[in-house]
Amino acid sequence: MRRSKSGVSRREVTKWAAIAGSSFGATGVAAQKSQNNIRWFSGLTDAPVIYLDVIEPTGGPTSKPPMFLIHGGAHTGACYLITADGRPGWAHAFAQAGHRVVIPDWPGAGRSGYIPYDDLTGEPVGAGLGEALIAVGEPAVVMTHSMSGPYGWKLLEQYGDHVAKIVAVAPGPPGNIQPAATIANETPEKLEVRGTTNYTLDRKAPFVTTSAFVASKLIGKSTQFPREHIARYAASLQPIAPRLLQQRLNIGGAQMKVTDFSKYRGKRALVLIGTDDVDHPRELDVRIADWLNKNGAKADFWSLGDRGVSGNGHMMMIESNSDDVAKLILSWVEGA
Repeated sequence: MRRSKSGVSRREVTKWAAIAGSSFGATGVAAQKSQNNIRWFSGLTDAPVIYLDVIEPTGGPTSKPPMFLIHGGAHTGACYLITADGRPGWAHAFAQAGHRVVIPDWPGAGRSGYIPYDDLTGEPVGAGLGEALIAVGEPAVVMTHSMSGPYGWKLLEQYGDHVAKIVAVAPGPPGNIQPAATIANETPEKLEVRGTTNYTLDRKAPFVTTSAFVASKLIGKSTQFPREHIARYAASLQPIAPRLLQQRLNIGGAQMKVTDFSKYRGKRALVLIGTDDVDHPRELDVRIADWLNKNGAKADFWSLGDRGVSGNGHMMMIESNSDDVAKLILSWVEGA
């Protein structure tokens, strides 16, 4: 049997494609093998093209549900693969615990296929992620972070049969409860938005993170972010398509809303925040958990401080104590 340089055979590589569904073709899959009893490979979906990393235990299928990890704005799925100081990220921790882990890049972002900015809103992003979620082949624990929070609320509405549970890490709220953006000034070309984080947006051009944005929003008051690695982390960030960010800020009431709550009934959800995230005070994210419960879900709200873990900012999955946070998440995912 012919084997790749990584030591994983092509037959083994395409095995997951057969399990995951026909949208993953063998020609779109590359593989490598780790040294820690997990296998790591990548693939592509069709229409829209979405890049995925897949990390799974080498011992074969387990009874544990797969996990589908969706990154936030300005990032790619790499934020779940490696921490700011170079350690294996949450995806590895979850795979070591026995979960098959699938990590997509948003449609039109990162390593996924190009979508023109004029067409790139949350609706096609959510639809593409939904098709990738279906291709996993069994209900998955869906994790969202930050700007992808609203995509998770829509996935639960539209693809709820494919969602086992949902873990929302410092999530953006749905348009149902998010206030409209406060506009300080606007012209046909620019928008100035005021809030906990201020934004100056070009209506047509992507938003590019600045050092000030990284320091104030992404790191903020965190005592767990390894600041000696800020420059490397900042260099990894990606532009955010203009309509996606305008929608996230709910400019003109553009944020996506949930209208059908039938798939919410009885669905387990966790809303998780750190103690030092400047954009996610407790009272803001408690409202999301309350909204979920009001509409039939069974939501828990966890502040890490209540669980004995402190100092985390917005990017807890890449901070110095990321392993401690991963253990807490697994305790919830694998609980009753």
